[in-house]
Amino acid sequence: MRTAPAAATGARPGGPGARAALLVLADGRFPAGGHAHSGGAEAAVKAGRIRDAGGLAEFCRGRLHTAGLTGAALAAAAALGVDPVELDAAADARTPSPALRATARRLGRQLMRAARAAWPSDELDALARAFPKGAHQPVVLGLAARAAGLGPEDAAHCVAYETVGGPATAVVRLLGLDPFEATAVLARLAPDMDQVALRAADAARHAAEFGIDALPAASAPLLDITAEQHAAWPVRLFAS
Repeated sequence: MRTAPAAATGARPGGPGARAALLVLADGRFPAGGHAHSGGAEAAVKAGRIRDAGGLAEFCRGRLHTAGLTGAALAAAAALGVDPVELDAAADARTPSPALRATARRLGRQLMRAARAAWPSDELDALARAFPKGAHQPVVLGLAARAAGLGPEDAAHCVAYETVGGPATAVVRLLGLDPFEATAVLARLAPDMDQVALRAADAARHAAEFGIDALPAASAPLLDITAEQHAAWPVRLFAS
């Protein structure tokens, strides 16, 4: 496992503008393509597992502590400078669903375009060359955070928020849920997001020292199953 030197980023973690960069990266208006994806919420709505704000909260909490933790740790490790090629292979190993692997790479490709425009970086350029069809989105996000001068906790918080923010936004469209209720769900999940981000950053530091196998591999088999089913739907509102 290789770790890149801090000087390779062109930005110093926690330096001037870092907090504002975090807001830009986490902003739903950042053109990373996430608006086209529901994070499994569309399939859950159709199956009746999400009917209201309570169901949305349970779905988001479960997604956050499984797929969210895994993705946040990958992003945190990339922000620390762990070899992104090795991290991409680790992401593949932690994503059993072919549909979700394809989705992660599509999102990674779109995020890469936006990140390279916002924070030009030799490391982002190298990853784009290594994965012309797209690297896994959490890996790209972590490297984008690194290029923006952000640290592992910042990258992990971005993933944690995106893990629940995407489904919440999608359910507003799918069910006509009151946006105020959806926002309240996210607000009540804030302690969980903080917990997951901290766990992910700690795991990333452990992995940087002892190897990538130390990264979490929390799974959500139902999300994998429904992702494969959703990908075969002839008509759907969201890409995933």
